[in-house]
Amino acid sequence: MRWFCFIGACFFLLAGCTTSTITNLTPRELPWSQTGLYPVEAMFRSNQRTLDSASIKPMVIFNNQAFPMRQTQLTQGRWETLVLIPDGTRVINYHFKFDYDYSAVLMRGADSKLSPPYQLQIVDESSTGNLLMLRE
Repeated sequence: MRWFCFIGACFFLLAGCTTSTITNLTPRELPWSQTGLYPVEAMFRSNQRTLDSASIKPMVIFNNQAFPMRQTQLTQGRWETLVLIPDGTRVINYHFKFDYDYSAVLMRGADSKLSPPYQLQIVDESSTGNLLMLRE
């Protein structure tokens, strides 16, 4: 019984000290594009030591469709994709989901992190102004 309590306490301490954050790097407004493709970016950070970074599968979810993301080459933890937005759509709601695996005591587990919802507005080029000032 003591051994079981010790393992449970260790698991609780290890699990309770981990944090994972998703940071949206997409501006709130993007200029209209003829192609209908718009860049969406996010950063995922976690201090969970048992997280298997090779197993991370990020996606952006828009209009009940999941678009897989790929990791950028120069920045660790930064992910991007192009989302096809139908012509005439001016506002979209989206969120990010990061699925990953982790190692636990005597087993392997899976988990995911879901971001809060975000909103992207598609505007005419003349009204965009400075996009750097409009990031969240």
